[in-house]
Amino acid sequence: MASRSTKSWTSATNRRVALLALVLAAACSQDDGPYLEFLGGGFVFNYRLAAADYGFVVKRLRRIPGGTIVEARLEDPAGGAPFVIRETASWDRLEYVFRSPPVRGVRAGRDYRVEVRLLEPGGRLLATYARNFRSDVDQEVLPERAPVVGPGHQPAPR
Repeated sequence: MASRSTKSWTSATNRRVALLALVLAAACSQDDGPYLEFLGGGFVFNYRLAAADYGFVVKRLRRIPGGTIVEARLEDPAGGAPFVIRETASWDRLEYVFRSPPVRGVRAGRDYRVEVRLLEPGGRLLATYARNFRSDVDQEVLPERAPVVGPGHQPAPR
């Protein structure tokens, strides 16, 4: 049988643990500040496929309301309309990866703008984040057509 002082100590300890849990939960559920932050991104030049694309990753910093659309707009290096990619936010998703289709016209040293918009289910803009990505090389380093085909790297037919 436990003594009275042991019960008091256990009860006080349980209260302290509960209080600590509440403080930590409050600190983790910040309802102000940005929803997302850019983790990284850039251009990928695939010589074997004679193709280039680019993309980025954003990390969720706080809860995004259910049904929110995460929309990425990536500038088209060829000068056309931006590439638009949409995903529905999910409560359990911590990162979102966006990647352009194959692109043409990438120039070294030029900034290419990407933008992430959070749109509520009704279409109202919740937040916008933007960043520029820059390539260190021109797309001219890629061959006009893929030099090899297949998984065995057989020379491409001419």
